[in-house]
Amino acid sequence: MKGEPQAPGEQASTARRAARLLRWYPAAWRARYGDEFTELLIAEFAERPRSRRRAADVARGGLLARLTRAGVCGNPPESAEQVRAGLATAACSAGAFLAIGIAMWAQLTIGWEWGPPRNAATTIGMTSMTAAVLLLAVLALMAVVPLGWSAACAVRDRRARHLMAPALLAVAGAAVLAVGSHHFENGWPGTGAHAWAQQGLVPGGVAAFSWAATLSISSYWAHPAALAAFPTAEIAWMAVSPVALIAGVAGAAGLVRRLDLSPWVLRFQARLAGSAAAVMAVFLAGAGCWVAAAGSRPGLVHAGAIDTVGLVVMTAALAVARRAVRGAARTAPGLPR
Repeated sequence: MKGEPQAPGEQASTARRAARLLRWYPAAWRARYGDEFTELLIAEFAERPRSRRRAADVARGGLLARLTRAGVCGNPPESAEQVRAGLATAACSAGAFLAIGIAMWAQLTIGWEWGPPRNAATTIGMTSMTAAVLLLAVLALMAVVPLGWSAACAVRDRRARHLMAPALLAVAGAAVLAVGSHHFENGWPGTGAHAWAQQGLVPGGVAAFSWAATLSISSYWAHPAALAAFPTAEIAWMAVSPVALIAGVAGAAGLVRRLDLSPWVLRFQARLAGSAAAVMAVFLAGAGCWVAAAGSRPGLVHAGAIDTVGLVVMTAALAVARRAVRGAARTAPGLPR
């Protein structure tokens, strides 16, 4: 009956139920409010042992707390930790955006290598995407330099133990992706094309490496019979490369979250992230031009359903990145100088 004391076994079961629900919330929130919230849940379990509405409310509140902490929604507290969280979210979103975007760009470079496009929209798309890739590479280099300096200072001052796990993850992911892409770029389909006026817009080595790095983003996964004709090593690389990419991005985001960055560096990184989001929008517009043009002359790779889906995913990733960047940029100027 309601109000009767629970047996020790029932108390343990109730505590486990409360702990499971509490996992919806981020670790920082649980550390601050977890005990009180657990007591509230246990009291509610005594009143109503089962309630779908309660479970849905807890899940909704936990997801909202996670999104707020990531800088995607709500009004996060103004702190250096929150800026780092927003920048890490933007980095993860940019990673998802570029994984699909570079795959589309690499696909287009193959057709570009073999012959000129039939319409102006494809030319605009190719030019915009190529310029955006170059600018994003420059911005990434500008972002890495102060992060590397901060990491080196942490190592010098013997404060780098907490950085080892994300650093190893980032380095391992980047190394596997670089070595594997370098190996498989020899199979690039653009090799052997006849020269034409603007063929050199993208250097062949860059195009081949990008193609190999994003080989896993392919519609062949939906056609097992065609996929089975691929070399076993290439299929294995298609399975391994996304894992390496995810590991590299996750490690980089973890470093951003854990590095003790000065307010100046945080403000600088927030400005770079804002610039990167603007360049990503240019890339997305160029990709949209190509997909919309889709009717190119024979020899130029056509846009397919996977490219249309890719545009949708890229748009969502860019929206998340922009919200995270706005939150970080809004908080960063208020940090002490």
